[in-house]
Amino acid sequence: MGAVGITFPKRDVTGFNAELKERVAAHFEAAGRSRHATPGMVLKTVLLLAAFFVPYGLIIANAVPPLAMLGLAVVMGMALAGIGFAVSHDALHGAYSANPRVNEWLGRTFDLLGANGYMWKITHNVIHHTYTNIDGVDEDLAVSPLLRLSPGAPLRPVHRFQHIYGFATYSLSTLFWVFVKDYKYFLARDLGPYKGRKHPVGEVINLLGFKLAYYLWIIVLPLLLVRVPWWQFAIGFLVMHLVGGVILGVVFQLAHVVEGPEYPVPDELGRMDEAWLVHEMATTANFARGNRLLTWYVGGLNHQIEHHLFPRVCSAHYPELSPLVEAVAHKYGMPYYQHRTLFAAIASHYRMLKRLGREAWRERMAPAPAGVAA
Repeated sequence: MGAVGITFPKRDVTGFNAELKERVAAHFEAAGRSRHATPGMVLKTVLLLAAFFVPYGLIIANAVPPLAMLGLAVVMGMALAGIGFAVSHDALHGAYSANPRVNEWLGRTFDLLGANGYMWKITHNVIHHTYTNIDGVDEDLAVSPLLRLSPGAPLRPVHRFQHIYGFATYSLSTLFWVFVKDYKYFLARDLGPYKGRKHPVGEVINLLGFKLAYYLWIIVLPLLLVRVPWWQFAIGFLVMHLVGGVILGVVFQLAHVVEGPEYPVPDELGRMDEAWLVHEMATTANFARGNRLLTWYVGGLNHQIEHHLFPRVCSAHYPELSPLVEAVAHKYGMPYYQHRTLFAAIASHYRMLKRLGREAWRERMAPAPAGVAA
């Protein structure tokens, strides 16, 4: 697959890049700590995996009545999102462990739960992290024709109501992922900046093998073993995915499609104005940094600025890096967008959905309103 189009200046005019990297390296050296998973991160991994597979075991063993099974489906949906945030995500970025084999095996939790890790590395690790918020390139801005998430996307009449139905659309995200999205990407001729896609035969076999395994253990096996009518199983299956889908969908949108972050546009030759690290600062936002429980659950992804700057650092370290990054950003006059609470970030995303659904604007975003710290 050949990449074409977008380039970033390599120069570090201000010295921001160099100082930030030096201070982060000094932080880990002074603390005598690895950049990878902490004991607490390992414990969280065990707890989240147990929160998914223990309810699954209770259901297929018919150990609880049908109504309790529905409650366990909700727990599984929450755990599904948590595993994606805090286990698979770190592992697929190579941030969980210094041992590539550990990252590979933990990254397989992604495939085990119905998604495809190989394609995620392309669309997320490479495309989204490199070309953040660039119209027509960042795949995260094109999740559905029902949603207009950037000013350069086509404005359709239905988008006028996207602030009303948008959150319900997010709830379908994991269902779409396990049944459609990966196949669609594998079959796509072009993907973001990549033209003439060619995927290794081994990865195609891996896709089909893990998808089949997922359908067997999550659908076929319960239908054979659980003593409930098929339609009750279907309700539970949908509930699990709707819960996991809306959590995953909303959290990932709060990093970029909120008030503050920009949508930079390359020139006619595909050149961006700013160096890549500066581009990431301008297109990303944090939220609810002080909420320790939320930070634990979402794998530090409420610290998206730190994640985009240092994706190979384990998410367990983002809260301690956050004040450091903010200080260096302010020193060099860089934006540091954030919303103080989860509710404030969700409200900001709602307003963005409403604005993007009704206005055909393409210029850079206006200054952040009150409540958004820059």
